[in-house]
Amino acid sequence: MANLIITIDGPAASGKSTIARLLAEELGADFLDTGAMYRAVTLAALGADIDMSDEEELLNVLNSSEFGFTCEKGKMKASLDGVDVTEQIRRTDVTANAHYVASAARLREKLVKMQRDFAAGREKIVTEGRDQGTVAFPNADIKVFLTADATERAKRRQAELKAKEGEQKVQNVLKAIEKRDESDRSRDVGPLKPAPDAIVVDTTELTIENVLEEILALVRDRGL
Repeated sequence: MANLIITIDGPAASGKSTIARLLAEELGADFLDTGAMYRAVTLAALGADIDMSDEEELLNVLNSSEFGFTCEKGKMKASLDGVDVTEQIRRTDVTANAHYVASAARLREKLVKMQRDFAAGREKIVTEGRDQGTVAFPNADIKVFLTADATERAKRRQAELKAKEGEQKVQNVLKAIEKRDESDRSRDVGPLKPAPDAIVVDTTELTIENVLEEILALVRDRGL
């Protein structure tokens, strides 16, 4: 396992992916975007045209597909059966259906193992997701839980979608985020919640630079 593990958990559009990527760059660490793993499995399941609510069918897709994940220039690259799907896993339909994979206990168990395998043998790693500090890496050196007001998160996601897919109504984006929050918090396995020893940072009124500096200060204070 890595000598330094920092987990960044939080709900959708709280800033965890951006912060984790920048933090990894600052520390010379590898970046693990766990969402890319769940999205890759979701993409494979959509391509297989299965019942997304059937855990057995989802498990069959996971077991019969070849997934690859690498960190290149601070970005998580994903492949499915040898094909680069880094951009495809960000599609709106993948986002809308990822909760089926995230809520399936047996898939989640396998994906957590994949996350730990990714970390094995790496000197430093910054990993982001929803259960990194609670389930995947409970003994992490530093655990951070980012949060933000739902409306602010909706505005952030709206800006992301506009750049990729055109204008989206913020009300619709907000409804999608609130639905995802409820799904993440209420699932039986790896629910979204801060680890007891996590530092909770509300990013609503903070800039990316503010958040990054706050976490870097934690690293410096602990001599890591």
